Amino acid sequence: MQRLSSYVLGAWHTGGDRTATLYDPTTDEAVAACSTDGIDFAAVVRHGREVGGPALRAMTFAERGALLKALSAAIHEHREELIEIGCKSGGNTRGDAKFDIDGATGTLAAYAHFSKSLGDKRYIADGEQVQLGRTKRFVGAHVRVPRQGVAVHVNAFNFPAWGMMEKLACAILAGVPVIEKPGTPTAWLAWRVAQITVDSGLLPEGAFQFLCGSVGDLLDHLGPQDGLAFTGSAATGAKLKGHPGLVARNVRVNLEADSLNAAVLAPDVDASCETYALFLQNLVTDITQKTGQKCTAVRRIFVPRDRVDEVRDDLVAALGRVKVGDPRDGESRMGPLASKAQFEDVRNGIARFSEFADVACGGAEPLFDKGCFLAPTLLVAKDARAELFHAEEVFGPVSTILPYGGGVEEAVELVGLGRGSLVSSIYTNDADWAEAYVLGAGCWHGRVWIGSDRMAEQALAPGMVLPAMVHGGPGRAGGGEELGELRGLEFYTQRVALQGFSGLLEGKFGG
Repeated sequence: MQRLSSYVLGAWHTGGDRTATLYDPTTDEAVAACSTDGIDFAAVVRHGREVGGPALRAMTFAERGALLKALSAAIHEHREELIEIGCKSGGNTRGDAKFDIDGATGTLAAYAHFSKSLGDKRYIADGEQVQLGRTKRFVGAHVRVPRQGVAVHVNAFNFPAWGMMEKLACAILAGVPVIEKPGTPTAWLAWRVAQITVDSGLLPEGAFQFLCGSVGDLLDHLGPQDGLAFTGSAATGAKLKGHPGLVARNVRVNLEADSLNAAVLAPDVDASCETYALFLQNLVTDITQKTGQKCTAVRRIFVPRDRVDEVRDDLVAALGRVKVGDPRDGESRMGPLASKAQFEDVRNGIARFSEFADVACGGAEPLFDKGCFLAPTLLVAKDARAELFHAEEVFGPVSTILPYGGGVEEAVELVGLGRGSLVSSIYTNDADWAEAYVLGAGCWHGRVWIGSDRMAEQALAPGMVLPAMVHGGPGRAGGGEELGELRGLEFYTQRVALQGFSGLLEGKFGG
């Protein structure tokens, strides 16, 4: 069994006897163990602040971007090994494992590219100068400078590589050292990526530390220059955001939490439209990719009431063609849930939902005697307004059809019952319908994806998180924001208003 370790204070630390055990969700075999016992978390924070921070801030954006580009290449060299670990430790099919790993290296490379616009500076110009005095000699300007703390990243289990590296890319480019904590059930893959990162020697000492296991009292040592970025459940996110020490010291907190993402089929789209085929294709992908364990997966499918039977039958047929099995089998298109706890949580969720919906396919019964396998599950709500569908996420291969009348106002109202999501996708060739939906529902979403015949052949799926676009959402989605090109650096930098002689500000802090 593999013993996973933490990288802190410039060395690897294996922890004590109190360990968390990781299992292969395909075979139920114990495959790894980890522990953070014995780590001095206060010293870890100081090491990042006092060693890693100054080293990063001494570099320009261009130099930090070059590090990210080289790190992307270093991780890519181990792609096949990482795919194998992803299959064994996380229940990923080969395609799902590649999705995670390529997302990690792709985001690093993207932020290396974004750094070129910042060049050899150590600050970011934020807007134009503003005349403040009687003449243009006295002006004001805004700049962003790196915060002089650490960034603690508590990542989810579903994307152990991508989730870690998308946060790291923004922080390192901004000039802020990171302390990474992966989700424990799939931490083996994150640990191997951490090993590659350390062995590459690319990042300055103290710029990257890695905790495999409990965070202990780490949060007690964060201060006003530090930040905490969390991806996971809304309940855990709320608990972290309310941590007394973080509140008392005004530590920045960025949350990406549960998201009851909605797909809406507009009434103008019939079976003859390319948009309808795209609608079905994207839904099958969202239900089955990563076994439905994606923060951007569609949980609520809004369909005009007179089209429900048609959509249900078409989705059941498409999901029925998805082979579920050992993810290392090249014919399998969906593997197991990532852990036994996740497996039981999803089963219980399906059982609760089944009281308010008809099961069109799948269900809560295990597919096999061994492992954490469930079938893709499609439900049809008896009442689209039932609170459960808009209040609880079943984080697995599960989605629910919710009938509506077809009007955009009703669609906006029903989608809003979810109280905030990462992404909503709509499928329509009616520009006015799309405009009304965006203006009505946009306030509840970090992103609205608009599918139509004119983009169907070139569209990336709505579940794809892209470095150039903002990722996050209001309300129950956490209220946070990540990525979005250089917008992703805002969490790690401080906006400073400067006032002084125009020549000085232009010469030293001009764009």
